[in-house]
Amino acid sequence: MIFPIIATIACYLLGSVSFSVVLAKALKGIDIRQHGSGNAGATNTLRVLGKGPAILVLVLDVLKGIAAVWIGRWLGDGSEWIAAICGIAAIIGHNWPLYFRFRGGKGIATTIGVMATLVFFPALYAGIIAILSIVFTRYVSLGSLIFVFLTSVFLAFTGEFGPYFWASLIICVFAFWRHRTNIVKIAQGKENKLGSKGGKRVV
Repeated sequence: MIFPIIATIACYLLGSVSFSVVLAKALKGIDIRQHGSGNAGATNTLRVLGKGPAILVLVLDVLKGIAAVWIGRWLGDGSEWIAAICGIAAIIGHNWPLYFRFRGGKGIATTIGVMATLVFFPALYAGIIAILSIVFTRYVSLGSLIFVFLTSVFLAFTGEFGPYFWASLIICVFAFWRHRTNIVKIAQGKENKLGSKGGKRVV
């Protein structure tokens, strides 16, 4: 029982490494949470630091999610529940990071890594639709919510109601809660679109 507990704690601590905060501090000496939208994630990194740092943050945040699931599998002796819990722990760490006064991002990139590792094809199908929605609406937040919602829906269609389905529902709730202000802005037509001047680039 000790190894699953160690795995869960380790994944939370891994998730707490906020690469957008670390990178912004290293490159520009700033706290990215005080610029742009104030979110510690890849989209705000794009807005504040540009494409290169944003891509790096996105990749690293996705890798956090992938690593967390595999840590859960290895230390949980292949248990689906432990793998799912460790993935959730990494997302919690990203959203509420221990190292940065519990002020983190919204967890979507890490969620992508977690869900793609747990349930590749449902996540893939949901991801394609989410990307198309971003292309047509330029709302990253809307695409993010579509991704987490449809991943759960596609899992339900396959009749998968095990640990991964319940994990996807918990992750979906997290995502909608973290995006609650974005949802209001979308409804009001005030949400920043991808590429919009939602914040000044730090040069």
